[in-house]
Amino acid sequence: MTHIPLNTLITDRLTAVDSLINQQLNSTIPLIAELSEHLIHSGGKRLRPQLVLLCAQAFGYLGEHDITLAAVIELVHTSTLLHDDVVDNSSLRRGKATANAIWDNAASVLVGDFLYSRSFQLMVSANNLPILKMLADATNSISEGEVLQLLSRHNPDTTESAYLDILRYKTGTLFAAAAQIGAILAEQSFDTIQAMRHFGETLGIAFQLIDDALDYCADADTLGKSLGDDLAEGKTTLPLIYALQHASVAQCQTIRTALLEGDRTALPLLIDIINTCGALNYTTQLAEDYALQAQTLLLAHIPASAYRDAIDALITLAVKRVR
Repeated sequence: MTHIPLNTLITDRLTAVDSLINQQLNSTIPLIAELSEHLIHSGGKRLRPQLVLLCAQAFGYLGEHDITLAAVIELVHTSTLLHDDVVDNSSLRRGKATANAIWDNAASVLVGDFLYSRSFQLMVSANNLPILKMLADATNSISEGEVLQLLSRHNPDTTESAYLDILRYKTGTLFAAAAQIGAILAEQSFDTIQAMRHFGETLGIAFQLIDDALDYCADADTLGKSLGDDLAEGKTTLPLIYALQHASVAQCQTIRTALLEGDRTALPLLIDIINTCGALNYTTQLAEDYALQAQTLLLAHIPASAYRDAIDALITLAVKRVR
């Protein structure tokens, strides 16, 4: 699997983002700092903050608010991870024990709330009402996506359209916010800002499609979480949706039973079915289609520069992780 490296064009700005995040973790309550630092420093790709910084620089932004807002995006993302791990009852993330496994669910939820509220304190400091409104709308959409995903659990009748709606809300929204920030800061036109929203959304969907494919083709060390977590959580992701449409009647029954029961032991059987009916190829091809949409928008709306090239490379890396 290809890992997404930190971009050297924005090394100093990324360092400033990390410094700001560390400042925001300060609290007189030791558990908050301890648990927050566990997740913040557990090897995340910083993909969303990189997107904020690269887009801002690509549009020629000369201020410092992109650093502040990149930190906001990462804090929002981190808070959702804490909540996700509780909802999913996960024990491993990025190859390390999850916060809820080390502490407990209550601590993870409450510290996630702290990071979420801290992100809003920080975004207000940027003193940019359009960005504040956009981020407020984005965080609300993310929450809606989480609820949609919860409602689709253990449901083998989930459609591809419903699944893509979940990805659009849950993952695409924060990527869209990250991509729009630079355009808003650089006072680009309404059409350009909307194009960047669409760009980020399609990139986010492509990224999540690959993540969902990896749950059925990666090893645990590469994946950074326990194999079959999606299955155990009853998540009806695209590899299974496609397989349910193209596998034999007996194979479909195997998938339906495994999903309904969250039966991780059925994973080897499901992997064989998914590979046989071409579900992984279909999923990765759809991810590449979304990535191509993102690249088309990128080339049409951001002037040529080393920063645009870096964003283009980031898109490619995001969807080549299963190659």
